[in-house]
Amino acid sequence: MNKEKKLWWTFILVVLLSFGVLLYYGYEIYQVSPPVPEKIVDSQGTVIFTAADIKDGQNIWQSMGGQEVGSIWGHGAYVAPDWTADWLHREALHLLDLYAQREYAKGYQDLPEEQQALLESRLKTNIRKNTYNPETKTLQIDADRVSAIQELSNYYQGLFRNDPKFDQLRKDYAIPENAINDDTRMEKMNAFFFWATWATVTERPGSSVSYTHNWPNEKLVGNEVTMDLLAWSGVSIILLIFAVGALVLWQVKQGEDDELLYPAEDPILRQGITPSMRLVKKYFWVVSLLMLVQVGLGIVTAHYGVEGDGLYGIPIDQFLPYAVTRTWHTQLAIFWIATAWLATGLYIAPAVSGKDPKFQVFGVNFLFIALLIIVVGSMVGQWFGVMQKLNLIQNFWFGHQGYEYVDLGRFWQLFLFVGLFVWLALMIRPLIPILKNGGEEKNLIIMFLISCSAIALFYGAGLMWGRQTNLAIAEYWRWWVVHLWVEGFFEVFATVVMAFLFVRLGLLKPKSATASVLFSTIIFLSGGILGTFHHLYFSGTPTAVMALGATFSALEVVPLTIIGFEAYHNYKISKATKWLADYKWPIYFMISVAFWNFLGAGVFGFIINPPIALYYVQGLNTTPLHGHTALFGVYGMLGIGLMLFVLRSLYRHVTWNDKLLKIGFWSLNFGLLGMALLSLLPIGIWQAVESISKGMWYARSAELMQKPGMVFLKWMRTPGDVLFAIGIFACAWFVFELTLKNKHTKP
Repeated sequence: MNKEKKLWWTFILVVLLSFGVLLYYGYEIYQVSPPVPEKIVDSQGTVIFTAADIKDGQNIWQSMGGQEVGSIWGHGAYVAPDWTADWLHREALHLLDLYAQREYAKGYQDLPEEQQALLESRLKTNIRKNTYNPETKTLQIDADRVSAIQELSNYYQGLFRNDPKFDQLRKDYAIPENAINDDTRMEKMNAFFFWATWATVTERPGSSVSYTHNWPNEKLVGNEVTMDLLAWSGVSIILLIFAVGALVLWQVKQGEDDELLYPAEDPILRQGITPSMRLVKKYFWVVSLLMLVQVGLGIVTAHYGVEGDGLYGIPIDQFLPYAVTRTWHTQLAIFWIATAWLATGLYIAPAVSGKDPKFQVFGVNFLFIALLIIVVGSMVGQWFGVMQKLNLIQNFWFGHQGYEYVDLGRFWQLFLFVGLFVWLALMIRPLIPILKNGGEEKNLIIMFLISCSAIALFYGAGLMWGRQTNLAIAEYWRWWVVHLWVEGFFEVFATVVMAFLFVRLGLLKPKSATASVLFSTIIFLSGGILGTFHHLYFSGTPTAVMALGATFSALEVVPLTIIGFEAYHNYKISKATKWLADYKWPIYFMISVAFWNFLGAGVFGFIINPPIALYYVQGLNTTPLHGHTALFGVYGMLGIGLMLFVLRSLYRHVTWNDKLLKIGFWSLNFGLLGMALLSLLPIGIWQAVESISKGMWYARSAELMQKPGMVFLKWMRTPGDVLFAIGIFACAWFVFELTLKNKHTKP
């Protein structure tokens, strides 16, 4: 069996085994997820909440923005608190005060340490006991806890409605008045908050840890680090060191992957351009427009962290609240990056055969219109949802689903899913004749089509939950989309596309390119598929998920440790021969992708991946630190790089405005670095220290986040953000100038 066949079989084996394990533990999550009681009753049998209240409350939380307004179980936005950590701490203090008044006629805080410790021990025993009856599907709670529910329900009603005494706190949390505009809705959302918090502290049957593996850390109720968490953190670090050593040894033994061929002239100059290939220009106009809008929304969203009720005194929260701007900011990032990549695919597929299949032009135009409808329609629906103008069913279908990165309503999800299959058909049809004829590029094209198929298929994971699906189950499928679709198969697609472009430029042999792509994909997916579990440590999953997530997420980092070889290889390519100077900026963007892969995805990713780290920092600013530097640094830079490759091919004899691209490239990179190092990283470190010493509730509290030093660090995003915005503007200006000034240019 030759080397290429071995790689193919290894690839198939890795995919089948990994998805087998992923699906098996998905089944386990269905079985052991925190139960939603049919009734929550007091000791007299009086019904406090019903299952319908909890499920409707979850939908109401989603309708106001869900994970875009604070977080639940650590997943979501960062200006408002994590509502489960906040409720748990407030409930613990309420119960301790009740005990203290009953026993000593004093408040808990006024007692000596010995008496406080005695009451804390009683609290842990009472609050951690699982009183859910699986036969009657009833959860019974005592009178003290009923009192806590009443107290906290009043608190949250004042916060989310319009009680004047919460005006400053609403401003600190960037929550507008009447974010929930109906008392009945508020009561149901409180039911959901109680249930989600109950799952964080109540011990699983037959276990000494809670459904969320004792997250959030809260010493008052006994939510502390477990031995499993420590042990698997150690395993992940040891495995990382071992695997890095093995891969570096392999890399050294390999030497150069391939001999550079140095063609005398650009081979793409001999390639024809079909009518459908020319149409991708308008996709890049949309990419540029969406980049500008997304960055503008990002500036507004970041400003809400220091002025939670408006923009420099303008009360924009009344018509454009934080929940909307953050939703659009994160969603548009996915949309413009995906559009750039999809457009690159639409260009490459017919470029291979040199001609368009029948109706290819119609298909490219149809897909373009469909994407515009999805972008605009989903954004309008999300605004209507957050502004509480839709009922719960309408909101699910056309409004705001409340899950970060998949916020768009189910109708728009289905529309996009169909659109991806239209795109897949447009990829496959031009390549069928090439596959039938065979040739050197056949295996690389097969890998290209596998990655395209995965992009279309795996977005379907976002359709696997329903309107009232248990949150633990919905989170499992959501991370299929965020981790496997966004971070996983788009990564494979990018690897294949870059290899294919270098083959087309005559700089790599097809056979060695195929082997390199297969090996890279095997290494990446070996950790990447099961690495999905590192997002689910504390989301109501069994302990085995932590073991698998810790182990395989460490492997995700391994290939990124030798990313310098890729950067050096791309730099050498840019200097290989004179005509490659035309591709300087596309290749430089590929070099920046390698840098951010190492720093953003690798370093900043691993500091939050081990269970012991994530236990304390999940939901702190260390997460957007990783998110910004990995999502834009890797996928955004790559999207811009791919766009520039295609534009260089479309405008072959046009002199580029290198000044604009130079400004764009360096402003984007230094701006992103400034944003990360001057603001997000120090804020995250400060929060992590407070989380370890005082608890997650404090690390996300207004008390900490509005300290003068913390506000100063938030303002320190400004230099990086401004520089970054200049870079985006320069890149967009370049695209508009190139395409509009040369719209009649023929190759």
